[in-house]
Amino acid sequence: MNFDPLYQPYPSRRLPVYGRNGMVATSQPLAAQAGLDILKAGGNAIDAAVATAAALTVLEPAFNGIGGDAFALVWANGELHGLNASGPAPAALSIEALLKRGIEEIPKYGTVPITVPGAPAAWAELSSRFGRLPLSQTLEPAARYAEEGYPLPASLAYFWARAHRIFGRQLIGDEYAEWFRTFAPGGCAPGAGEMWASPAHAATLREIGETRAESFYRGDLAAKIAGYIGDHGGYLTRADLAGYKPEWVRPVSASYRGYEVWEIPPNGQGLVALMALNMLDGFPAGDKESVLTYHRQFEAIKLAFADGEAYIADAAHMRASVDGLLSRKYADERRALITDEAALPGPGTPPSGGTVYLAAADGEGNMVSFIQSNYMGFGSGIVIPGTGIAMQNRGHNFSMNPEHDNALAPGKRSYHTIIPGFLTRGGEAVGPFGVMGGFMQPQAHVQVVTSTVDHLLNPQAALDAPRWMWENGRTVRVEPDFPIHIAQALMRKGHDIQVAPDKNMFGKGQIIWRDPVSGVLCGGTESRSDGTVAAW
Repeated sequence: MNFDPLYQPYPSRRLPVYGRNGMVATSQPLAAQAGLDILKAGGNAIDAAVATAAALTVLEPAFNGIGGDAFALVWANGELHGLNASGPAPAALSIEALLKRGIEEIPKYGTVPITVPGAPAAWAELSSRFGRLPLSQTLEPAARYAEEGYPLPASLAYFWARAHRIFGRQLIGDEYAEWFRTFAPGGCAPGAGEMWASPAHAATLREIGETRAESFYRGDLAAKIAGYIGDHGGYLTRADLAGYKPEWVRPVSASYRGYEVWEIPPNGQGLVALMALNMLDGFPAGDKESVLTYHRQFEAIKLAFADGEAYIADAAHMRASVDGLLSRKYADERRALITDEAALPGPGTPPSGGTVYLAAADGEGNMVSFIQSNYMGFGSGIVIPGTGIAMQNRGHNFSMNPEHDNALAPGKRSYHTIIPGFLTRGGEAVGPFGVMGGFMQPQAHVQVVTSTVDHLLNPQAALDAPRWMWENGRTVRVEPDFPIHIAQALMRKGHDIQVAPDKNMFGKGQIIWRDPVSGVLCGGTESRSDGTVAAW
């Protein structure tokens, strides 16, 4: 990719990082180093990605955990593979069951919104199919950090303290006691520079490694998980866990100015980014810092989200086909709705038919785009006693409207916010990219891709560029350093531009690009967090 590695047009002291034998980019320095250590021990990019992902459950528990879901895009043997490791609703969890209990809205916290966790199965599946080292060895760096402890970085301490304040007000009941014992020892959240450890977490990681996740789904850990949730009014059972297996899927893509942008197909929201890029591909690239460029991006993402909210669900329950939503004809129809003024979005009629991210690469050409989450920070607030396992609350994302594509149903996967991205050109890998952060993610994917392809920004500059986030209607939030004259001009087009007080809501991302001739890797990481690129 013909970018200028020294061109850094936005406030940041970082430049892209280069390596040849391997690279891991993620939001936590110790986790990136754990992945690099596995590479140096003889593992490949897939082993490194699994090691980093497991380490992040310890090193950034405010954003993900063992009891969460995961997705991956893996470039191996000259081909891109997709893994959907999101878990379904338990067999006993239904709209009717909740209404009988007087529950009219799926709660954020507690045992009710807990769905089957997919992350441990993802680690085992990736390791088995593509890894080189035993899973027990790959998970050991994470287990050591959990056992021995580590000092909290400042940004993690901020989010941890915020979660503790929220949970202290909202988590009332004996079922939440283990969360406070695990994550607020001594009655308060650990501060920046303070040590935190979780020996039970370490033992669980080792048990997952030694049994290749069998214990988690069909053994002792499964019994503890299902027993505790059942005792506290939840729906997840041992049968739900035992029946789970992650799904290898064919990634979906959109062509954008000679590149192919790849995402996991639904139930993930990556389709939103692809639909927006399909619309933008029909416009000239334009100058990056022009009012028209921003306006078109805002309008495209609004239209794409309107379709996503209406149609994206578990693929088996979608009325609209993925091919129809990604068709050029449909993109043309939606693009025609973009005028010179801000509009209110609505879904079209297509033809029928709290999160951590990491990127890893090795010197052999293998590359991984991996994302996992408990959802909404720490997730459900439920920690299984004696295990350190914090459970996700993905069930909260279901609709209670039985007519909606994303309606809650037994065995169904919910609309999912976490999405890994990948870029190719001419059938060759360019590399993995991703930006975590709820419904910000497809919007950030669009911003990173356009910055890279249209404006030739290097990975670090593409991540440092001021971000925006459409919220609803005509409201778009922008970062504090977003150009004020452009914001004012966008307001004159009818956009309700609101300047956010800080950058915490705009996601955190990583990128690794590979030169197809030399094999040299070039990485960028999030300047809004403690992100690191560890290269070899």
